[in-house]
Amino acid sequence: MKVNKVDHICIAVKNLEQAKKVWKPVLGKSEPDDAYIDESEKIKVARYWVGEVGFELMESTSPDGEVAKFIEKRGEGVMLISFNVNHTRDAMDELKKKDYPFIGGSRPFRDCEFAFVHPKKMNGVLLELIDYKWEELKGR
Repeated sequence: MKVNKVDHICIAVKNLEQAKKVWKPVLGKSEPDDAYIDESEKIKVARYWVGEVGFELMESTSPDGEVAKFIEKRGEGVMLISFNVNHTRDAMDELKKKDYPFIGGSRPFRDCEFAFVHPKKMNGVLLELIDYKWEELKGR
């Protein structure tokens, strides 16, 4: 499997608006570069570009969402690291052959797919694989 780059890092937060105020002076941006709600994943996200790496603040939109569960168990903080790959399903197939466990299958996001490698295999880190092309970065 070839990793193209660190795609993004996600920080789980209780309150997205408060977290944006904390990070604004550090990131030097008045607003996120991309803000969205993903109903299926039960998250509200503020993404900032730091070079070509996304830095995401994520708030759960539901008490039973994965971000809410993470915060309840571990508190706010780094929840996942995402690696950009050429093709998510091919990367999954390759890692499954090497006994890497996945949480569910591949999932849709915009015009791509992503998948999660279980943290028990990755030294306690939730690893995401995503094959998004980030056309938004062209011309920056």
